[in-house]
Amino acid sequence: MARGAAPRDRAHAEPEKLAIFGGTPVLAPGSHRAWPIVTDDERARVTRVLDRGVLSGPFAPESLALEAEFAKFVAAKHCLLSHCGTGALVMALAAAGVHAGDEVIVPAYSFVATPLAVAQIGAIPVFVDVEAETGCIDPSLIEAAITRRTRAIMPVHMHGCAADMAAILAVAHERGLLVVEDAAQAHGATFDGRPVGALGHAGGFSLQSSKNFAAGEGGLFVTNDAAVAAEANSIRNFGQDVTRADAASHDATRPLDGTRALDSQRVGSMYRGNEMMAAFARAQLARLPERTAALQRRAERLSAALGELQGVIPPRTPARRTSVHHKFRVHFDPAIAGVDLSPQRLRDVMILALRAEGLEVVLWQSVPLPAQKVFQRRDASTGFPHAAEGGADLAVNYDPARYPVTAKLLAGSVVLFSQSFPLIAQSDETVDGYIEAFRRVWHQRDALVEWTARQPS
Repeated sequence: MARGAAPRDRAHAEPEKLAIFGGTPVLAPGSHRAWPIVTDDERARVTRVLDRGVLSGPFAPESLALEAEFAKFVAAKHCLLSHCGTGALVMALAAAGVHAGDEVIVPAYSFVATPLAVAQIGAIPVFVDVEAETGCIDPSLIEAAITRRTRAIMPVHMHGCAADMAAILAVAHERGLLVVEDAAQAHGATFDGRPVGALGHAGGFSLQSSKNFAAGEGGLFVTNDAAVAAEANSIRNFGQDVTRADAASHDATRPLDGTRALDSQRVGSMYRGNEMMAAFARAQLARLPERTAALQRRAERLSAALGELQGVIPPRTPARRTSVHHKFRVHFDPAIAGVDLSPQRLRDVMILALRAEGLEVVLWQSVPLPAQKVFQRRDASTGFPHAAEGGADLAVNYDPARYPVTAKLLAGSVVLFSQSFPLIAQSDETVDGYIEAFRRVWHQRDALVEWTARQPS
């Protein structure tokens, strides 16, 4: 039951019956637009690739054009297309100078690709808790995680919100560490007016279908360091010595042939993208600034409306940072809301009630990253790297209880909109429907609490 007097935001008029109790949902089926949005421009560009007959290669025209356009978009001097965002992160880590046995500090809240990219090059991910407000790594906790094995810090611009790059770069400079940015969700986000991604030594973006900048699959490596870019280019081409100068002698009529020696200089792999991916991405990139601006306006309106509800905490972007709101995470505070439920039970009943109103609502992660089995097992037979002597105590560092902010964030919040139907794809009318539905459900939270108490445990 609700505690105390009804808060001021409870509706006084007879409310409409919630859909979970048999009422009519606010949003009807079909109200959401699927993502990515494919237009005739994408179709024409992909068709031109097929007509040209050049589908791949280190000097393929669509790939080179995309790299140049995205480098300009994020104010980076160098960009390389890869087959996926995780591949871009692997390239960034290895090219920047992270080696097997090194430790890389990562946030306890992210997608698992962040620490797995570290592990894939034989390095050790070391976790740090996050800021409650943004879900980004907490710079004030980084120093305590540094050991003599630490080589790099890997901030994640969570949900499209820039991490505190000034504080992170200050720690890195003082301790002589690399900074490799996971910008998978943050195409166009800025810190102090500068796009994220190449603010550190290198960074990686994703082009996976759910991202604001989507091409099915794919990734983009960026850096401002020519030597790091050259190393990354070698890594993505089997460790061969592949330079931009080779493009001058490349015969476009023979896209699969070349004159360079097929002599691998280092361990590498095939991390390149392909021409259809690049052509599709170029069409999407051309519309990304306009779509991002509209997305940010809708996110601001949604945040303002939800922020008026007692106990509802919408996303907040700190000063000096911008967010491109790849995900829209909303937190609940039961004490402020005046309901006698744990944060997790309030979260769970809100999911049911909002989904019944036709909203897309997901958890998107449920536990801190170190709680996942791969980090709990740390089994070499599954590919986990061997920890070097003198480094972090992984049994301690991988204890999920060490990350209370991440745990609280996940237990008491939901993500509005989903991978298939993200905010960037939705209309003003659909966003207005979210506001109406959220208000309707929240004003009747007492009834939800009573209903929850009657459900089998």
